[in-house]
Amino acid sequence: MKKENKACEIVPASRVNSVQEYYFSKKLKEVAEMNAAGKKVINLGVGSPDMPPSEEAIEALCFHARKTDTHGYQPYVGIPELREGFANWYKEWYHVELDPRNEIQPLIGSKEGILHISLAFLNPGDGVLVPNPGYPTYSSVSKLAEAQIISYDLKDNLNWEPDFETLEQMDLSNVKLMWTNYPNMPTGANASIELYRKLVDFGRRHNIVICNDNPYSFILNENPLSILSIEGAKDICIELNSMSKAHNMPGWRMAMLASNAQFVQWILKVKSNIDSGQFKPMQFAAVEALKAPKAWYDTMNKVYRNRRNLAGQIMHTLGCVYDEKQTGLFLWGRIPDSEKSSEAIADRVLYDANVFVTPGFIFGSNGDRYIRISLCAKEEQLQEALNRIKNKI
Repeated sequence: MKKENKACEIVPASRVNSVQEYYFSKKLKEVAEMNAAGKKVINLGVGSPDMPPSEEAIEALCFHARKTDTHGYQPYVGIPELREGFANWYKEWYHVELDPRNEIQPLIGSKEGILHISLAFLNPGDGVLVPNPGYPTYSSVSKLAEAQIISYDLKDNLNWEPDFETLEQMDLSNVKLMWTNYPNMPTGANASIELYRKLVDFGRRHNIVICNDNPYSFILNENPLSILSIEGAKDICIELNSMSKAHNMPGWRMAMLASNAQFVQWILKVKSNIDSGQFKPMQFAAVEALKAPKAWYDTMNKVYRNRRNLAGQIMHTLGCVYDEKQTGLFLWGRIPDSEKSSEAIADRVLYDANVFVTPGFIFGSNGDRYIRISLCAKEEQLQEALNRIKNKI
């Protein structure tokens, strides 16, 4: 007699139910289905640079990949040349001195670093300050760490900076960590020395670790800044940085964090139990990419500047307004009052014009009256998107 197969009564861990599939993961499946049906959707949603890394970086990758002794497991702390490369980069561009031996930790992408930092500093129930609007990963990783998310507002009238008066009135007794991100994503608001001083002072007085996510400081920005340039910042701050944006290496997953030696060591305890280091030839390639002169960044930004002009025309065509002083890889625009929501206008643009833009609601409730356009599309694509929207919307 054949046995009946019964469904296993297995349920996932509760933390799986605390997060949702990443918005872009879901939406890009829909875009793929539209493309399979011949829609030819223009993707202005995701910030994945479409230009290549420097020729020097690619040559270094090929040279070292041909060697017979570069394919094994690598140190969890990265090769010395990479840590020194990051230290020299910080000294040249941010005027920050870092000890490459113990104040820098290479990462397989800064998104990975968000998880490692959270696991290193947050116990279940600990408070973590998360910006609204902000990068969704700050919230989702905090949920996976079973921390208590405490949202703090970023608003246009304060140049998308924290309202420190409001923060000081909050119960901060349980807060261990605060996420900041400047130049800001999604809003494009830039950092200032004054803002960084306030953040360092706030963290020191309340014993809150300030984590500044800083991958956009070379994009359409003449004055890259680091929170670690503030006196005493290293005592209480961790800064994440990435080669995905400024060096056109998103798929390479090359990033780093910097802080005091004790913080770095705690994070390494977590990281060393999760991964086994990065491919050595890629590390050597990153070393070469970090040597890029000002002309490299200037050439890249000339391309982005032209693209942003077209993105601005798209915003105007949709009736959106935006701040001309924005920096970074995106354009953030406020939708007309007549529009129901950011999701509604983004869906209309997608289904009527076959153009994918990002609705601001995915970054938090303070983003619901905004949309975001990525500059990671060629001018011809942006021009075609503009023409479609003019004809269809």
